[in-house]
Amino acid sequence: MLAAFNKSVVDAPQELVSLPVGADGGSDMRKTEKQLADIFVSTQPQTTSFTLGPHGFMAYTHHKEGLLMPRSFGVVDDVFCVFVGALRNLPLLRQDYGLTKNANEVMVTIEAFKALRDRGPFPADQVLNHFEGSFAFVLFDSSSKTLMVASDIEGKCSLFWGCTSDGSLAFSDDDQVLKNGCGTSFAPFPAGCYFSSMKGLQSYEHPFNKMKAVPRVDSTGQMCGSTFVVDSAKKGNIPHVSSEANWSQDI
Repeated sequence: MLAAFNKSVVDAPQELVSLPVGADGGSDMRKTEKQLADIFVSTQPQTTSFTLGPHGFMAYTHHKEGLLMPRSFGVVDDVFCVFVGALRNLPLLRQDYGLTKNANEVMVTIEAFKALRDRGPFPADQVLNHFEGSFAFVLFDSSSKTLMVASDIEGKCSLFWGCTSDGSLAFSDDDQVLKNGCGTSFAPFPAGCYFSSMKGLQSYEHPFNKMKAVPRVDSTGQMCGSTFVVDSAKKGNIPHVSSEANWSQDI
């Protein structure tokens, strides 16, 4: 799967950008968002893609998906979501959100976002901690231009993110896709974390700790985009959440 969003939605973390320096003084091998999308659609069999107006795109394929890591896509009321993996407690989550037995992981994710965005007092970390399993998802609410991306606590579902040459933020479950499109300006997405267009990168496993960037070097010694880890020495602000709080302000 592949999803990318331009600066009308979010600014990519600067720590992801790492330009290689070669004998010619350095060259940026990254592609633009459009080039990245075109390459993915042309090289991945049976791809389904969606243009999100002027804000970006999503694309996915079932080609070579893992047996335990299926990809699914859904859209409800202008909320788009691509989901990779599976939730162990899917039946319980269906009950929590009043969904039918046919609702899959992507529909549960959309419904959780909608319910808490509109009327839930709970912060995002509490919601995501209820998701048990191996998963990663990218969700975009086109009505509010809100982006939310998350990965499971154990990091069993691969997810990567990177920055294109025109500043778009891209996500994929295939590192080769981002290597081809983002050059060295990509990194693994940290496990147990979520990224939103309003709050940036947060740990839902350790919600009171800040995140810090750590320089990353690949197997050839090339500097790449930084990885992000929980900073155990620094605490963030402990939020006070009232019964009238709007979850959309917390993501």
